[in-house]
Amino acid sequence: MGKSIRVDVEYLTRVEGHGNIVVDVRDGTLRECRLEIIESPRFFEGMLRGRSIFEAQHITSRICGICACAHSLASIQAAEEAIGFVPSEQTVKLRKFLLDIEILDSHVLHIYFLVAPDLFGAKSFVPLVETHNAVVRRALRLKKTCNDVCDILVGRHVHPISCTVGGFTKLPRPGDLEKMRSLLLGMIPDLEATVDLVRGFRFPEFERETEYVALVSDDDEYPLLMGDIGSTDGVRLPKKDYRKITNEFVVPHSTAKHTHLSRDSYMVGALARLNLNYPKLHPRAKEIADLFGMHRKVTNPYLNTVAQLVECFHCLYHAVGIVEEFLERGLDYNEEIVVGLNEKQRIPVRAGSGVGAVEAPRGTLYHHYEVDDHGRIVHANCVIPTGQNLRNIEYDMRKLVPEILDRSEEEIQLALEMLVRAYDPCISCSTHFLNVTFVGRENPKGS
Repeated sequence: MGKSIRVDVEYLTRVEGHGNIVVDVRDGTLRECRLEIIESPRFFEGMLRGRSIFEAQHITSRICGICACAHSLASIQAAEEAIGFVPSEQTVKLRKFLLDIEILDSHVLHIYFLVAPDLFGAKSFVPLVETHNAVVRRALRLKKTCNDVCDILVGRHVHPISCTVGGFTKLPRPGDLEKMRSLLLGMIPDLEATVDLVRGFRFPEFERETEYVALVSDDDEYPLLMGDIGSTDGVRLPKKDYRKITNEFVVPHSTAKHTHLSRDSYMVGALARLNLNYPKLHPRAKEIADLFGMHRKVTNPYLNTVAQLVECFHCLYHAVGIVEEFLERGLDYNEEIVVGLNEKQRIPVRAGSGVGAVEAPRGTLYHHYEVDDHGRIVHANCVIPTGQNLRNIEYDMRKLVPEILDRSEEEIQLALEMLVRAYDPCISCSTHFLNVTFVGRENPKGS
């Protein structure tokens, strides 16, 4: 007779909501395995209806305090496409720079604050202050630098101010460019030290073949801000066909929709981007990828953290390149958007439909707006990366659980926690977000 186990995983996040993991194994047979999302709907699409496209990026940045810039950029992209506005080359480069910094900032948060405690055997990041003080200080330095750069570029990182439809209301001055360059170059030693840190981690050995989805393009640039939607199963569609990619549907055990494409599920995020776009990485990022064996298709979801480290190097050096380009050729300050003051800069609006598709830290993010001839949004749809990953996490769990039934309850708990956390879900502002209850045990372990 096989092993029987019932695991109820409940997590309470500090900001984003609630969810459960339910696993039921009887006599060695997996009978139940699901990831329940019981968080209340947030109705951001409803909030956008009737609002001006020039307000939308400020509203949607509130969807997430970690991916605020990505939401702003997806919102702006959708709005500009709906009214037929084409941003300048300078604006596009600055937006790419902004996305680089946000991805770098978010990946640092995930690697140090969410993943490292598990691999150091700690219950949260806080005990590391005593046991790994140098690591903590390094993490805080990296985070602060990203925040400082965003402050210079868009006024603040959480809910950016100056990035708007049409461009930027304030452009960085030469002194700002010099300061951002210096700040970014100052990150290199700490990022190199992060490589040594991650090389010392022992990630769980687990493989599951799945479909990976991310932006793809025909040029040589690692696509984060613009491109078509592609998959490792050979799918390639323009972003306007995002519904054919996501195929959202409702499941009874979750208030968040599930998605699928060519298979039962797919994965978005750093690992998906690497699997699709490795050849386009910055040379130093390629070297880091090769060091970890990430130059070929990787099917271990736990290694999403390593893919994030690779992207940290890419985004840092790509951002430095943009800053140095503007230092050399200068910025055109005539492109600054002076809202309500300059009649010549007023952006004409028209009725239309537009889709924004950008790579947020956690994967491909979609915003879709339908706009009337007054520039008001009449319909909005947002598809979030974490929502796209939920079904894939569930299928990973279904394969993982039978493979680890020989372990103790504590080891099973940790494996499940680390699996969910590996996807860097948008509840990731909490360091130890899972509370696991083993049926029949009085004192559950967890955060």
